[in-house]
Amino acid sequence: MFAGMGPEFLADPYPAYERLRALDPVLWVPGIFGIGAWVVTEHATCNAVLRDKRFGKQANKVLPPEAIALIPQEAAAIVERRKHSMLFRDPPDHTRLRGLVNQAFTPRTVERLRPHIAEIAGQLVDALEGKLRAGAGSVDLIRELAFPLPIIVIAELLGVPPEDRDRFKQWSTVLTQGLNPGAGADVFKRVGAAARELDDYLAVVIDARRREPRADLISELVRVHEGTDRLSIDELTATCRLILTAGHETTVNLIGNGTLALLRNEAQRDLLAGDPSLLQGAVEEMLRFDSPVQMTSRFAYEDCHIGGKDVPRGAMMLLLLGAANRDPGVFPEPQRFDVRRENAHANIAFGAGIHYCLGAPLARVEGEVAFAALLSRLPRLALAGGAPPLEWRENVVLRGLRALPVTG
Repeated sequence: MFAGMGPEFLADPYPAYERLRALDPVLWVPGIFGIGAWVVTEHATCNAVLRDKRFGKQANKVLPPEAIALIPQEAAAIVERRKHSMLFRDPPDHTRLRGLVNQAFTPRTVERLRPHIAEIAGQLVDALEGKLRAGAGSVDLIRELAFPLPIIVIAELLGVPPEDRDRFKQWSTVLTQGLNPGAGADVFKRVGAAARELDDYLAVVIDARRREPRADLISELVRVHEGTDRLSIDELTATCRLILTAGHETTVNLIGNGTLALLRNEAQRDLLAGDPSLLQGAVEEMLRFDSPVQMTSRFAYEDCHIGGKDVPRGAMMLLLLGAANRDPGVFPEPQRFDVRRENAHANIAFGAGIHYCLGAPLARVEGEVAFAALLSRLPRLALAGGAPPLEWRENVVLRGLRALPVTG
């Protein structure tokens, strides 16, 4: 269903979502992922499944090995690495792992970081402005702002050198390709290689923090591992890998997709530039309008009735978050970008329930300070004229631009 989706779908998946919703907002699609899945496009059912304890992330709890082998994302080598990550665990393991790092990402903790994040964003926008003023023609906003801002912040939090950010980008780009429903054996081979390289890199950093702790998150995780043995070395590495990759991927897409929405809707951009008090709500609208994470999945751990359907134990639920965030039953005129939308905060771009995105508070603050800096410093920012058509990353799960050429 999503394998081999072309540039048209990648550029704008929302018409396809609407067609699916018109067929049935909770639609059984046989053969998808090799085992069939319920494809959910309505907000209420997506939200309900994400919050329902009868659904979880671990296919091995309800499916036999031969069925699991049919699911592309469940390649054996990938499963082996993922089983140590909180992203693919259920309680009580998920609860334990998340609890060890949750304090670093609470809204209160993140809010204390806002001045420093704003300083970094200001420096990046200064550099972007300098290139534009120097007659550089168009400048890639993804490379100059959307990518470096979150990777610098998350690298500082973890305690890894931000100068290695290009290496992080390469690893992260490959690792996230493994989430793609259309991923094949060649992709999983690259994913495995990237995961090993990143783990080897993290092992060196972890060893250094074991010998000489610092005031960073890796040092704290090492302390927990050695002090109480509540965190195995595999879990420690997997947690660092998850924070480093997931900690910036969604924010890159939030800033890139959000900027594109502003530049394509000049009236909304001018409205936001003239009233900074709208900024927080505008970020929620950006998350709703063009969600950085487009889909996720769960497995039914028991027979249940949900979304008007009888869902048997073992069934996969494919939750199209991007479609849910444009559900007309929740968001009037969902295809319209409106920075004053009153219920934009009802979006589920970061998920819901126990797997609600750990880094959501950080992503929101990074988005707010990035857009504040852009709007104040570059009021004439525009899409570069004459540039080639925008290219989107070949990933139907994480929606983001390869590049965003702008002028100012």
